Amino acid sequence: MIGWYTVVEVAIAVLAGLFSVVLGLAGRKPNDYTIGAALLVEVLLVAQVVIAIVAPFAGNRPTGSEIEFYIYLVAALLIPLLGGFWALVERDRWSTVILGIACLAVAVMMVRMNIIWTVQIA
Repeated sequence: MIGWYTVVEVAIAVLAGLFSVVLGLAGRKPNDYTIGAALLVEVLLVAQVVIAIVAPFAGNRPTGSEIEFYIYLVAALLIPLLGGFWALVERDRWSTVILGIACLAVAVMMVRMNIIWTVQIA
């Protein structure tokens, strides 16, 4: 993992999550902005997949369990997709809140993935 990219990804996921949660609690249905914010988080996760595949070949190996890291990564990839699907199927204020919670969950998972990659003692 790349440190600065992880920080940017977590910050964007938190902002997207808070944005969607606030709009949902204000009674707004999912719209292009909330779906787009979740899509941005998903695009950043796809780039993270590429980084996670290339990094070990460049000498940046995880210090923790690689299997645990990749399980977190696959799960993080699915969360915004499933939240977006929910928001498109059930178009009410609570699906906007769920979309925001999905983005916040991705932020937490990215922090954990960074810990797995960098902080473990071998």
